[in-house]
Amino acid sequence: MSILNVSNLSHGFGDRAIFNNVSFRLLKGEHIGLVGANGEGKSTFLNIVTGKLMPDDGNIEWSKNVRVGYLDQHSVLEKGMTIRKVLKSAFSYLYELEANMNALCNRMAEADGDELMSIMEDFGTIQDTLDAQDFYIIDAKVEEISHALGLDAIGLDQDVTALSGGQRTKVLLGKLLLEKPDILLLDEPTNYLDTVHIEWLKRYLNDYDNAFILISHDIPFLNSVVNIIYHMENGELSRYVGDYNKFQEVYEVKKSQLEAAYKKQQQEISELQDFVARNKARVSTRNMAMSRQKKLDKMDVIELAKEKPKPEFNFKEARAAGRYIFQTEHLVIGYEEPLSRPLTLTMERGDKIVLKGANGIGKTTLLKSIIGLIPPLEGKVSLGDYLYQGYFEQEMTGAKNNTCIEELWREYPSYTQYEVRSALAKCGLTTKHIESQVRVLSGGEQAKVRLCKLLNKETNLLLLDEPTNHLDVDAKDELHRALKEYKGSILLICHEPDFYDDFATKVWDCSNWTTKL
Repeated sequence: MSILNVSNLSHGFGDRAIFNNVSFRLLKGEHIGLVGANGEGKSTFLNIVTGKLMPDDGNIEWSKNVRVGYLDQHSVLEKGMTIRKVLKSAFSYLYELEANMNALCNRMAEADGDELMSIMEDFGTIQDTLDAQDFYIIDAKVEEISHALGLDAIGLDQDVTALSGGQRTKVLLGKLLLEKPDILLLDEPTNYLDTVHIEWLKRYLNDYDNAFILISHDIPFLNSVVNIIYHMENGELSRYVGDYNKFQEVYEVKKSQLEAAYKKQQQEISELQDFVARNKARVSTRNMAMSRQKKLDKMDVIELAKEKPKPEFNFKEARAAGRYIFQTEHLVIGYEEPLSRPLTLTMERGDKIVLKGANGIGKTTLLKSIIGLIPPLEGKVSLGDYLYQGYFEQEMTGAKNNTCIEELWREYPSYTQYEVRSALAKCGLTTKHIESQVRVLSGGEQAKVRLCKLLNKETNLLLLDEPTNHLDVDAKDELHRALKEYKGSILLICHEPDFYDDFATKVWDCSNWTTKL
C-alpha cells in the first residue's frame, strides 16, 4: 500500500535546478535511507513533501488521515521554553480538545432539550478520544521519554536555549516520538548525538512498525536500520533495494556498465560521422551517407553525469609549537554551576586527542575554556609558546546573508577573487554554490565553507568541535585523511570512533570528570 506518491517533481533555486521530473513512492513498512552528496537537495525534498516548500512543478499525494512527524536539521527552539514545555507541546492537539470539552461544560448550564443532547454527545466523543490517547498520564509519558534520552539528567525545567546541539536534538527527537506519528521523516538525527543515544535510536527504529525516511551520512547507522535506499544525484532519484553497502555495490556496477555503453556509442558515432563526411559529396555514395546521417539523427545519445568536484583538504601548517600545548591546574569549567571537578591536564606537541562522552557534560565548554573563550570558574589554563590556533565551531554563527565569496574574503581580504574561488572549489563547492548566499546552502555545504576558512589559515593546533556533522561520505573521508597527515596537534570532539580510531594518540573520556552524570 502506497502512503506517499510523488510524481514529476521539479524544483530549483534561481537558475540552480535541484530536481528534474522526479518520482518517488513510500510503501507501508519501508525503512528508507535518502542519500546523496551535500547540496543534492535531500532536505529540500523533505521540506517539499511536508508542505514547507512549494515545488515548481509536480504532484505530492499523501494517503488520507496520515500523521507525519518531521525532525528537521534546522529546527529552532524558542527562547523561554523549558524542555518539559517542548515535550508536552507534542500533545497540543489533546490540550485543544480539553479546552473544547471545558467550553462544552460551560454551555451545558444554559442549554436544554436537543441542544443539550448534542453538546453531551460531543462531550462524550472528546472524552473518549482523550482516554484513548492516554491524556491523563501525559506527565508519566514525558518522564519516560526524558529518561530514555537522558533529558531528565539535564533537568526538565532547563531553558532550551541554554542546551548544547546534542541536547537540542534529543529534545526535538523526544517531542517527535511522543507525537507517535504514522510516518517519521528524520533529517540527520545522529548529528550531535552521543554513542549511547545513537544506539538507543537504532533500536527504536529497528522496532518501528511504520514507515520512515531517514537522511544520514552515518553509514554504519544507515546499514543497521534501512531496507531501501533512494539515491539523489544530478536532479534524479533512483531506488535500490537493500542497505547502503548493497546500494554502493549495485551503483558501481550500473556506473561501469553505463561508461562502457557510452564509450562504445561514442566510437560508433565517430565512425558514422567520418563516413558521412567522406561520402556525402559523391553522387555514388550520397545515399549511403544520408542513411548513416539519419541513423545519427535518431540515435538516443548516452550522456554521462558530470563528475562532482571532490573536496581536497590540505591544512596549512605554521612553525612548530613549544613542547607543551597547554597545561591546566585544578581547572573547574562551567557557567553558573561547575560542569567538572578540578582538572589537571596536559597536552604536548604532536598529540591528537579526542574528547568523548555524552551530550551536555562539558566537552565544548572545556574546549572553549582552554582557548579563553569562557573564563574558568576555578583554577587556570597555561597555553604553550608559539601557538597558531584554528577553531572549528559546532555550528555556524553570525549573519548568513553573505555569499560564500564574501564570507571567505572577509577572513582573507588580501586574496584575489581567483584565490577565493579556487580555495572554495577545492572544498568541493561548485560555481553556483560559491556565488550563493550561505543561508541557502545545505548544512554540509555550510560546513565546507567553514572548513575552507580553517584550511587557509596557518596553524599548529586544531580545535575541532564535531567537524563531521552534515558532511557527506567523500568530504568525511577526505577530512579523515587530512587530519591523519596533519603534523600539528589536534583536540577533537567526535562521536564517531570509526573516524578517529587510526590517528588519535589519546582519547579522554569526559564522563570520568563531569559533574553532570
